[in-house]
Amino acid sequence: MKKEMSLHDYYYDLPEELIAQDPLEDRSSSRLMILDKETGDVEHHVFKDIIDYLQEGDCLVINDTKVIPARLYGAKIGTDAKIEVLLLKRRENDVWETLVKPGKKCKPGTQISFGDGLLIGEVLDVVEEGNRLIQFRYEGIFEEVLDQLGEMPLPPYITHKLEDKTRYQTVYAKYEGSAAAPTAGLHFTNELLKKIEEKGVRIAHVTLHVGLGTFRPVKVENILEHHMHSEFYMVDEKDAEMINETKRQGGRVISVGTTSTRTLETVTDEDGVVHAGSGWTQIFIYPGYQFKAIDCLITNFHLPESTLLMLVSALAGREHVLKAYEEAVREKYRFFSFGDAMFLK
Repeated sequence: MKKEMSLHDYYYDLPEELIAQDPLEDRSSSRLMILDKETGDVEHHVFKDIIDYLQEGDCLVINDTKVIPARLYGAKIGTDAKIEVLLLKRRENDVWETLVKPGKKCKPGTQISFGDGLLIGEVLDVVEEGNRLIQFRYEGIFEEVLDQLGEMPLPPYITHKLEDKTRYQTVYAKYEGSAAAPTAGLHFTNELLKKIEEKGVRIAHVTLHVGLGTFRPVKVENILEHHMHSEFYMVDEKDAEMINETKRQGGRVISVGTTSTRTLETVTDEDGVVHAGSGWTQIFIYPGYQFKAIDCLITNFHLPESTLLMLVSALAGREHVLKAYEEAVREKYRFFSFGDAMFLK
């Protein structure tokens, strides 16, 4: 098997105490590692220094998806058995594809009560990977009921309770639909974004609703056999044109996060032109991939053997990335969703 296509080539050793369990008080005070993707050289900074690496005429692309409090705890009507439901994606109106625990108690026809009947769910069907289609009934507005009853579906490696729901949202989160946050964006404050715009950097928005598939481990030794999860994206005309104009004028397109990257690489043609539109993407980016849209990437530190680490390696080279990660471990950087950031320049 060709080197770099083997799962173990993306392994690194991470001490558990470096997994960030809580967000920092000040979003922009996390650390920032700068990685030169050509040379592999690294520098150590604080996140708010990112402004020094952005130039007038660049375009920063952010994902404005909003995480919904998608984890619900209820009881099976008739038996009071405890049921946990995780909303994965809205199929139509009030029918959602969900992950249910314990699944064996939730055959089609099962009814589940949440919040003493404020919300009732009925299992309609079992679909791929054992997910359940559930139809919900409620009074009022679904999002408001969910806000009252639901919890933020934090990643499995975060064991602390999140006291403030807003800390698992970017400050620019707008369109509800994600089961996980686009975490590279968590470092930005409104003040920092304002300073970036004042410097002459354009800010374009795309939307990609992040699914829990983002945490799904790769289980095949040959990564080419991995089945990539699909996620819904939207890019409007105004933002597509802003990015295209940046390219025409010789500016850099700087993606905030792997989710913005996957969206841009999905909607950009072979000539490097970004097209507005919406749909589902299953793009899997790993070394050997030729980037059509982005020049640079702001991202967090990702799990060993994850598709996200493969994407970063496709941009900066696997050896450069793993060497930088080793240094991050030595320097005790904070890893994963609430952790520190990296800029691949």
